[in-house]
Amino acid sequence: MPQLLIELFSEEIPARMQVRAAADLKTRVTNGLVEAGLTYAGAESFCTPRRLVLVVDGVLDASPTLREERKGPKVGAPDKAVEGFLRGAGLTRADLEERETPKGAVFFAMIEKPGRPAAEIVAEVLTDVIRQFPWPKSMRWGTGALRWVRPLQSILCILSDDAGPSPVPLEIDGMVAGDTTEGHRFMAPGRFSVSNFEDYTAKLKRAFVLLSAQERAQHIWADATNMAFSAGLEMVEDKGLLAEVAGLVEWPVVLMGEIGAEFLELPPEVLQTSMREHQKFFSVRNPKSGRIEKFVTVANRETADHGATILAGNQKVLSARLADAKFFWENDLRTIKTVGLEGMAGPLSEVTFHNKLGSQKARVTRIEALARHLAPMVGAKPDLAAEAARVCKADLASEMVYEFPELQGVMGRYYAVAAGHDDGVPEACEAHYSPLGPSDDVPTAPVSVAVALADKIDILTGFWAIDEKPTGSKDPFALRRAALGVIRLVLENDLRLDLASAVRKADILVAENADGIVGPSASGYIHDLLSFIHDRLKVYLRDQGIRHDVIDASLAMPGNDDLTLLVTRARALSETLATDDGENLIQGFKRANNLLTQAEEADGVEYSFGPDPKFADTQSERSLFAALDRAEAVIAPAMEAEDFAQAMAAMADLRGPIDAFFEDVKVNDENQTLRRNRLNMLHRIRGLCLEVADLTKIEG
Repeated sequence: MPQLLIELFSEEIPARMQVRAAADLKTRVTNGLVEAGLTYAGAESFCTPRRLVLVVDGVLDASPTLREERKGPKVGAPDKAVEGFLRGAGLTRADLEERETPKGAVFFAMIEKPGRPAAEIVAEVLTDVIRQFPWPKSMRWGTGALRWVRPLQSILCILSDDAGPSPVPLEIDGMVAGDTTEGHRFMAPGRFSVSNFEDYTAKLKRAFVLLSAQERAQHIWADATNMAFSAGLEMVEDKGLLAEVAGLVEWPVVLMGEIGAEFLELPPEVLQTSMREHQKFFSVRNPKSGRIEKFVTVANRETADHGATILAGNQKVLSARLADAKFFWENDLRTIKTVGLEGMAGPLSEVTFHNKLGSQKARVTRIEALARHLAPMVGAKPDLAAEAARVCKADLASEMVYEFPELQGVMGRYYAVAAGHDDGVPEACEAHYSPLGPSDDVPTAPVSVAVALADKIDILTGFWAIDEKPTGSKDPFALRRAALGVIRLVLENDLRLDLASAVRKADILVAENADGIVGPSASGYIHDLLSFIHDRLKVYLRDQGIRHDVIDASLAMPGNDDLTLLVTRARALSETLATDDGENLIQGFKRANNLLTQAEEADGVEYSFGPDPKFADTQSERSLFAALDRAEAVIAPAMEAEDFAQAMAAMADLRGPIDAFFEDVKVNDENQTLRRNRLNMLHRIRGLCLEVADLTKIEG
């Protein structure tokens, strides 16, 4: 079976678009082939800065011939109806066959669709793919109408088999597909022909092009780590930058350069950010001191001087960039020395956080008050938490963060140290933004936790107060992330926090400290906000294997604003339900609850008087009385001590006596005294189980 090879050769494709474009090429071409009846064995796509490539193995020589039987109008139908059927089927009257059906004689026709050669189908599909390609941004050039991310220069499209390659007859805007391509722009100019994918990759490599982005990335990282190791240093891992750089070069040549001695005392994060963002350089660190001392750059060609000229140029540009960073750093330190960190934060009063929530300064005031309120709950000193909150956003007014916004928090820590803050305040300036995602580290130092919680609870409460909640997939203020941050801060630090109280405090602070923009609220939204946090908690726990109905059963209990208590209950219930006794107890509980509910509805009374042992008519009833007494003796103190595991184990022990009771007695006995006593027994079972969790929420 033939192999299809496609290469779309252009000017440089932006690195961020390459991987998606290669995937789109594969999907659209293979889908088009299959829809046209041309199946294949396998397909793989590749990308370099100048080309998108697709190889499809095991393609059929031609699409199969299809025969389709089509039912037409009734015999004797108007001529126009018959002629319309013939036109649609591409047939004549001689091709029609009359058949008897339960509804009378009907015309039938056998339509044959002959197969088409693979080359014809490929040309049709590829033309459509190229013209409709979903680039995020595209351009036109010259006088043609074709749009591509950068000017498309040539198309390679061949079908190859044992007899050799055959170019697919294809022309787009005067560009004729062929069997030739180009290698490296500088190291191997000129075109050459290829016969199949294996020949293509081999000749590209000889022409200084590594086709696989993964291979380029591996080559870069291996050479870089070896260079760093030989210098007694180590690479700072950066997978995102590695993927980007692999998309900037076709023939990666790794070079290591020097950083000027005058810049080595800059914070390593400043060096790393400046080199990464502006120059696409990797940072090389001294493992003993933690300083960034060298950089690695990746050239796209080999040179006679082994990269010396390239490095010299890069070092010159880098020095200019780092001189700016050094200027910002020193200016910020002078500001701190003159007015302190709180003085640096002064301009935040002129920076709008949100037009309905006031300035950044107003927000800092709210965070300070809320951090002081939360501090005793998280084990922090209130004065330290308030101090950290007052300066936690100060670096937003610094020149360094203005230039490099991604360094917010990091620079706050450095500036807090420079200003003489200690006792966890500098760490809180950096850590209070965390966690930023599900895999981000959670602060554990009490001061950091207090400020981080205050920051996130304030932003949630503020946006709920002005009715700017997430809708569908839209969450412009990252409120889902903030809610998850609150959840992780509480749970992973095992905090006993009254979340409703914290939100009410934040609500008061929003009304008092939003530059007069938000007035006092009726707090009607607080319940809705807590429900939103509970919904985020369900997602968080579901990812940990806890069923949603188990979470609902725990949420329905008192104290659900204490997330640690709630999760402890949910985990204990989940573990109980994983046992045979626990699962079967649920069935017994549901049977008891259903029988009791039906009887109470039918009789119009509540059977809550309490069962009397003297009316126990069978041994199973007497055994159940004793079992309930034993369970109550354990469950009540266990619930008081919040030992849910013990309480639920005692509840699960009821499984046997309850099963025996239902097997042995008829609840709705004709004897009304026995019936009432047994229904009161069911009420006792239901009430005892509901003390532990709302088992009515459990499914199944």
